[in-house]
Amino acid sequence: MEINPFAAGKSAQLEWPGHIFSPLPDPMREFIVNGCTFGDVYRLASGILRLQPPDKEDRATICIGTGDKALIAAALFASLAGGPRVVLPYAFSRQTFEEILETLPCIFLCADQPGDLPPGCEVITPSMLHHESTNSRTFLDPDVPFLMLFTGGSTGKPKVWSKTPRNMLTEARYLIDTFGISPDDIFLSSVPPQHIYGLLFSVLIPFFSSARVLGGVYTFPGEILRTAAEHGASILVSVPIHYRILKSDDLQQHNLRMAFSSAGVLDKGDAAYFHKKTGIDIIEIYGSTETGGVATRRRARDGDSWRPLDTVAWKILRERLHVKSDFISPMLPRDAEGFFATADCAEADGSRSFILRGRADDIVKIGGKRVDLASVQAKIKRIPGVRDAVVVSIPTRKGRQNELAALVATDIDVLQVRRHIAAVSELYAVPRRIIVTKEIPVTSTGKYDRAGIERLLAQRK
Repeated sequence: MEINPFAAGKSAQLEWPGHIFSPLPDPMREFIVNGCTFGDVYRLASGILRLQPPDKEDRATICIGTGDKALIAAALFASLAGGPRVVLPYAFSRQTFEEILETLPCIFLCADQPGDLPPGCEVITPSMLHHESTNSRTFLDPDVPFLMLFTGGSTGKPKVWSKTPRNMLTEARYLIDTFGISPDDIFLSSVPPQHIYGLLFSVLIPFFSSARVLGGVYTFPGEILRTAAEHGASILVSVPIHYRILKSDDLQQHNLRMAFSSAGVLDKGDAAYFHKKTGIDIIEIYGSTETGGVATRRRARDGDSWRPLDTVAWKILRERLHVKSDFISPMLPRDAEGFFATADCAEADGSRSFILRGRADDIVKIGGKRVDLASVQAKIKRIPGVRDAVVVSIPTRKGRQNELAALVATDIDVLQVRRHIAAVSELYAVPRRIIVTKEIPVTSTGKYDRAGIERLLAQRK
């Protein structure tokens, strides 16, 4: 299992797992369009590998405080070869880095510039990492965690999810094979690479398929379309909120052949508009940081049904979806058969697909009555003039009961919103607190920013 993956000017053979990634990309080939080659990534990886003394049993930990896709690829590749474990944070703020240092024993922090960073670890910049090493290393055990994803959490409380080489590499290989990713593809992403969806589709999949990737994170409609046209992007990696803003007369197919969406439910109308203008049926991916990919669907073909990935086993018990695959974080609890119980309710749609019916924790008790938050939210979204809405359950001032609160993106007033909801709901299911706003706060991946939403609702009592 001895390899030399970082030698400049030489191709390397990845011996674990050999059937998944072999051979590795040609060092002379371009990885980041107009940016760097795969050889540049190997040299960066060699520099990161040097941070881990070969005679030290305890592995160092490096936090990547930059969205540089080449550097992230290099850090992961070095970690696979026995280098420092990698931590990817959900944001690059001083506060986030302080949270990481309180949670994880990071020794190194890699950032574009030293800047205003908290004390407690050694700061490394990319310019310090260029080395040409010929030292052979043995690839890491496939089931030993090498990556830590530091996420904001759905409630705003940070969480850490570990991932093994088997988790990440088998999922990347599966997606490469399933969707026919080739060296001719060019990836354009509106998703930051430190999040698992962006990490897979703008770092790992392009890297191990010898494809090319555009270095930026493109979030404005004009920027996305202009970049796609200028560079001949063939694969668009985006999120529901960005497909919403792409509903314009300027939308064209250009050179695109596939488009992916994740991190939330894609609106049917947005998917239909994209399909009409480009001829492409957006591929939605359902999963999470901790479970990895679970299922896919194409709205024009599949409607509301999700088709589990071929490598994912699934079952529904007491309305809850349970899944089993190589992609699941080792931190998750499993039953005797190896299944993890997700927080999502589902029902079978035939023998080979399922339909999601909301989250199990969306059912709350209000005044002793069961209320489905997703159902209330859907009713608000159907009100003419409402662009978006989020409904949450919050404690009352006494703290012994809960009440419904709604943040509604609309230009109509609160009384009109309340009147519409009351006309189609039981009294107990009408949000007691309704706040109208221009837009709903979202995270960089397009998910609802739960902490931001709760702050708005708390501030505007």
